[in-house]
Amino acid sequence: MASSSELGIEFSHIALVANCKDKYEATVDFYSSLGLSTVRRVTHDRAQRDIGHENNIISEAWLHLFVSRPENSVTLRIIHVDGEGLQCESSSDAIRICLATPEIKAVKGILADRGHKFTIHADPNYPVDRIATRDPLGNELFFTPHANTFSIPSSPEIKPVATELKPDPGIFDLSEKQVQKNIGILTSGGDAQGMNPCVRAVVRMAIARKCRPFFIYEGYQGLVDGGDKIKQAKWTDVSGFLTSGGTMIGTARCKEFREVEGRRTGVYNLIKNGIDALVVIGGDGSLTGADKLRAEWPDHVAALEKEGRISKEDGNKYRTLMIVGMVGSIDNDLASTDMTIGACSALERICESVDAILSTAMSHQRAFVVEVMGRHCGWLALNAAISTGADYLFIPEAPPKDDWEESMCKTLKASRDAGKRTSLVIVAEGALDRNLNPIKPDYIKDILSTRLGYDTRVTILGHVQRGGAPAHFDRFLGTMQGAEAIEAILRATPDTPSPVIGMLENKITTQPLKEAIELTGQVAQAIEAKDFARAMALRSASFSKQLTSYKEIANYNPDSKMKLPQEKRLRIAILHAGAPAGGMNTATRSAVRLCINRGHIPLGVHNGFPGLMRGEISELDWLSVDGWTIAGGSKLGTNRDQPTPQMGAVAYQLQKHNVQALMVIGGFEAFTAVLELARNRNQYPAFNIPMVLVPATVSNNVPGTEFSLGSDTASNVIVRSTDMIKQSASSNRRRVFVIEVQGGNCGYLAVMAGLSGGSTTVYTPEEGVDLTRLQRDITHLRTRYIKELGRSEGRVTLCNENASKIYSTEMIAKIYEAESGGFYGARTSVLGHLQQGGTPSPLDRCRANTMAVDSINWLQSRCWEAMEIPNEDNIRLPADQLKRKYFPRVYSNTPDTAAVIGVIGSEVRFTPIKDLVAHTDFGRRVPRTIWWGASRQLVDILSGVGVDIENGGSTTEYKSCAIDLTADDLMRLYGQHRRLSKLDATLP
Repeated sequence: MASSSELGIEFSHIALVANCKDKYEATVDFYSSLGLSTVRRVTHDRAQRDIGHENNIISEAWLHLFVSRPENSVTLRIIHVDGEGLQCESSSDAIRICLATPEIKAVKGILADRGHKFTIHADPNYPVDRIATRDPLGNELFFTPHANTFSIPSSPEIKPVATELKPDPGIFDLSEKQVQKNIGILTSGGDAQGMNPCVRAVVRMAIARKCRPFFIYEGYQGLVDGGDKIKQAKWTDVSGFLTSGGTMIGTARCKEFREVEGRRTGVYNLIKNGIDALVVIGGDGSLTGADKLRAEWPDHVAALEKEGRISKEDGNKYRTLMIVGMVGSIDNDLASTDMTIGACSALERICESVDAILSTAMSHQRAFVVEVMGRHCGWLALNAAISTGADYLFIPEAPPKDDWEESMCKTLKASRDAGKRTSLVIVAEGALDRNLNPIKPDYIKDILSTRLGYDTRVTILGHVQRGGAPAHFDRFLGTMQGAEAIEAILRATPDTPSPVIGMLENKITTQPLKEAIELTGQVAQAIEAKDFARAMALRSASFSKQLTSYKEIANYNPDSKMKLPQEKRLRIAILHAGAPAGGMNTATRSAVRLCINRGHIPLGVHNGFPGLMRGEISELDWLSVDGWTIAGGSKLGTNRDQPTPQMGAVAYQLQKHNVQALMVIGGFEAFTAVLELARNRNQYPAFNIPMVLVPATVSNNVPGTEFSLGSDTASNVIVRSTDMIKQSASSNRRRVFVIEVQGGNCGYLAVMAGLSGGSTTVYTPEEGVDLTRLQRDITHLRTRYIKELGRSEGRVTLCNENASKIYSTEMIAKIYEAESGGFYGARTSVLGHLQQGGTPSPLDRCRANTMAVDSINWLQSRCWEAMEIPNEDNIRLPADQLKRKYFPRVYSNTPDTAAVIGVIGSEVRFTPIKDLVAHTDFGRRVPRTIWWGASRQLVDILSGVGVDIENGGSTTEYKSCAIDLTADDLMRLYGQHRRLSKLDATLP
């Protein structure tokens, strides 16, 4: 028997015959409404005969279903034959046609709108219904959610449901009446990493909140051009945006928008597309343009109505425009926010480049002058200098003294004389001297070459700083701000001032856009007026402190004026405890250098508390910690051992080496260790010294701080790993990865990296895992893979290592696959100790520097207070109590002299460790409260869990976390330098 391949047989078409004109027209219309395209339609002048048919053909229409996979296409030939005298009825030889579509709900709507009867049938294998109906000729038509797999599942036990469509509970239909807002999204000005995650969050949050998002391509130019530059955005349009740098919807300069007519054309294009709200992501110029457009909006609408370009009805409907701004700027130059979208990623690009430059500089003993971006803002330059250990720095807000050339040469020479092989100068592109003359890299190079004879090179990083995938923090920031932008639009009234979404004190804020931009403009004005103190005051609270600390630790100053009198100099021990974390070495380096420049003696305790018990203590010098800024892990050595077993040995070594202050850098083990030392002060006099814990753990589970050193580095490792794993999953089209991350009993890493990495969902110890939760997630995965058959994106799920005692990472993956219905496979990936290694992120390096410098200042002041010996000559003490003069020179036994330094908001705070006991769950080794709960809500919403992706709406609740700031609030913050109670944070 010959095979079809041997005979060359291929499918041609299906012919449907109507014996009256009405049936013919109705059938053509029916199939056209379902998306089939008319390729040919003709009414014959002369009678035509078809093969094997006695009646004449009067008319015929050829319709084709164009689909992405040609093998699933269908061609219909609908024929009107000569039979007017016959009774117009359905053929008794009705055929059955089965069509596959992921848009079952849309088909229901089309059939219902056109009055076609149909029945709905449950599918026992898939969580999506099937539809049965008849065309006007009586042919049976079936719609299934999946293509023909040579078997059609029956459901005899399921009775067809009525054709009356009832909305699913909690799911909102995006019909015109239900749409809350039509929201345009544009990016303008210079591109910045993090813009794409922000756009993604705006689009998906808009759909989840029953709004209709629109892309406006090429910024304001696209707004003026209109046409295909304005397009409705779908959920899947922003897939892959998280990992992409720049802006996927484009940005361009637009001269037309600077003119009234250009802006009026933009207004016309917005009204033409039904857009009544606008989200603008860009710099201060872009946001100023947006606010101006809103102010002029009523005049433009009135003019367009008068010109007849829009109707009176449209004029009344679009009488106001709501605008929300977000700052996408790598310079971090908005005065009223601590961080702008793109700044952290740009800092990473700078540090990656400078870290590489330093290796070649060391080989040849060269000096390098590196120019970074920052026309009016020195944030990038300052933080790059701290993160890379630069020797000298030039920024616009703080010009050097008039003899800066001589001072720079003297400073760099002192470091070289101490044994350093390289010299590094960081200069912002807008750097000036006190007479407002530009300071250029080539001029600096000439100074170093001629006066010091250094082999000097210049590197201008340029647009490298704008490129590459966004860092974890920029993805987080863009995502949170994008979600809050939609919430701000929905809360707004016509009288609400245009807001800009920012971040202050680690809290998302909404601020009046106009006042925020005015504050930013005042920085450049202050610099122009040579009021550099005012320019510094307009920066964030930490900026001035960072600059002061950088200047104090950047260079070796053996004869420095900072040297303290002999009687005030101290012996300060530094110890690492717990697991390694990025930033430990950076903090140690900053502490050591600050101690040396002030005359203190820094003592390194090697190998944690066991090393302290054994007396493994040595004095650290300037050069020994030179390369520690970029070093991961723990150079001193660390472990999880506690001092409890040998308290006496610890006390002995502290006394033997005359340790007068103790800095412990570590995680929860370090927390409990310092707590035990403080609790045993009454038994061991050596413990009566000031002690401070610098939190350093990837788990971010130390009470008293919102961020621990190492948590940002680990988050970046997870996000980068997730990006690569998703590439593998996407290539396969049908794969889900369950990725296990660290964190102990704290879900911080899973939630933050899950949000930044685009995880479908996350499993954390705080929520736990149960069958109901797994069933929900599996239903979501099956639904998405059915609807995206053959074109699915890769998906990942993050699972904390202690999310469940029963449902391990491996078991969750097996359950995923067993319940997949064959639509996807599941794999696992355990990142393990990758999260504790690698080069510390710039954010961790900067936090480490700040914490170390503030800790030394705190220890120093507490020691000096404890040196005071009261006059006890006339005081009679109990027999078991010695007078103060018999104790060591530094003796402090009050609870406030054993503390945890923490970053709470943007403030550095010291909290007595005794006070943190009530805030700690010691059994689970976590703080009792968390600050990152709002991020957890967004993970599910932005991945589509609980969201009707096709029609809009969500059953997953999101509670806005933004704090509304007024113009008066900004004045109190930056005009009067007062704190705002609404920004105050409680202890985590």
